[in-house]
Amino acid sequence: MRRDIKIPVVKDVYVVAIREYNEDFRTHDWNAYIVNNGNEPLETVLIVSEGSDDTQITSRMRHSLKLLPAKSFAKIEFLEDSVLPLNNYFTITYFIENKLFDKRFEFPANCIIEENAVTIPVMKTVGVLAR
Repeated sequence: MRRDIKIPVVKDVYVVAIREYNEDFRTHDWNAYIVNNGNEPLETVLIVSEGSDDTQITSRMRHSLKLLPAKSFAKIEFLEDSVLPLNNYFTITYFIENKLFDKRFEFPANCIIEENAVTIPVMKTVGVLAR
C-alpha cells in the first residue's frame, strides 16, 4: 500500500535570505523570501518558521499566501540578528494542480552571511539559499 503513494518532489521553489537596506531604521537587515521559479503558480502556501540550537528555541511563526504566481517571490519575514546563530527552518506546504507539495528548508547556524551569497533566480539579486 505504501508503494502506491506518490510523493511529489519539490523543485523550482526556494527559501532565500536577502540583505536589504531598511529606510526606516537606516540599517541593513536580513529578510527571508520564498521564490517560485517554476512555470505553475503555487496555491494555498503555508509557511512555518522556527529556529533552534542545543539550548534555545524560537517561537514558531506561521504565514500563508493564497497564491504565489509563477516566476515570482514574496517576503516571508524579517530575520533578527539574534536568530542568525541558530539553525533556522522553514517548512513550506503548497498545492499545484490539486497536488500537495511539502519541503523543509534549513539555514544552518551562522550560514546567513554575505560571503555565502549567490545569485538568486527570479529576484535578480544575491542572497543565501536555504538547503
